Amino acid sequence: MTRDIPARLCWLALGVAITGCGLMIDAAQKVWPIVSEQTGPVCQRGRLQVGMAFEPFRPFVFPAIFTDEGLRVTGLDVELVREIAADLSTRCGGKPIIPVIHLVRFRDLFVELNEGKLDLFVSAVAANVPAPTRAGLAYSTPYFNGGGLAAIVRRPEISELILARLDRQRDQPPSQEEFKGALEGLTVAVQEGRGAHYFAQANLAMAKVVLCDSLPAAFESEDPSIDVILGGQPILDYTVTWVRKDWQRMMLGNRKPLLLSREQYAVVMAEESYWLRWAVNDLLFRLNESGRLEAMRRRWLEESYAYPRRAAKEGLPFAAENMPQHYDQGRCRWAERK
Repeated sequence: MTRDIPARLCWLALGVAITGCGLMIDAAQKVWPIVSEQTGPVCQRGRLQVGMAFEPFRPFVFPAIFTDEGLRVTGLDVELVREIAADLSTRCGGKPIIPVIHLVRFRDLFVELNEGKLDLFVSAVAANVPAPTRAGLAYSTPYFNGGGLAAIVRRPEISELILARLDRQRDQPPSQEEFKGALEGLTVAVQEGRGAHYFAQANLAMAKVVLCDSLPAAFESEDPSIDVILGGQPILDYTVTWVRKDWQRMMLGNRKPLLLSREQYAVVMAEESYWLRWAVNDLLFRLNESGRLEAMRRRWLEESYAYPRRAAKEGLPFAAENMPQHYDQGRCRWAERK
């Protein structure tokens, strides 16, 4: 009997150890999602720090205006931010989450997110455009799939020249090699930091590329004078339809728009913001499945409306000290050849 005591003690110790391990496993399982750590900053602050571009990307982000309620900005991306903030309020236990809009230069949005000044930003950003400045960032699932890289021209003879070089009867979009030759010697404007800029770097060695701080700067540039503007198709389409009717879309021989790539617009977050990405992706899924997202896209891209009225009724405020910069749309300059 006495000889059994050490054995019993060993079994008892082993049982305690196993029980302890079980408790440790349970604790690890409870801590693993680290939801409380990731929701903490947004839920505790009651604020969602959102970046948007100074430069107007109609109809995603319109120029900010003065209203009776103060400075407001509106557009499809602004409405999406309102939906995100409302959803996060539910996820934070019913605590209201207020979106705080920071208007900065588009190229600076990536820097400010990397520096932790923003929780996310949204300004018709193409998630499928590779660029060295976008390392360490993550994208939501797309909220807009109908984007693409397109071209507009002001003078009909430029359009005729490009079509003649491309074979105006073609039904298929040109290859990148064909497009290089079609723009040879022409002055092509792109906005710095957007997809068209990186496309031009990779493919337009024979064109005279001009970097512009914004799309409005490209329209107003006289020195250098612009032959072609490359940019996001829905943004260019809206602009030449409603704002700059002196420009026209480049069309192929079958009257289809000239497209050079497809782009998918997404919300941009820090790579380690796993919970926030889960929340945004889940919201986009539900908005898409319910038809709400499609209704939002139609509302901004297809309807006829006065955006100042929408800004006054549903726009979001932003810091007043940014207003002078907002109306300075920058300049255009020759791109450095490499």
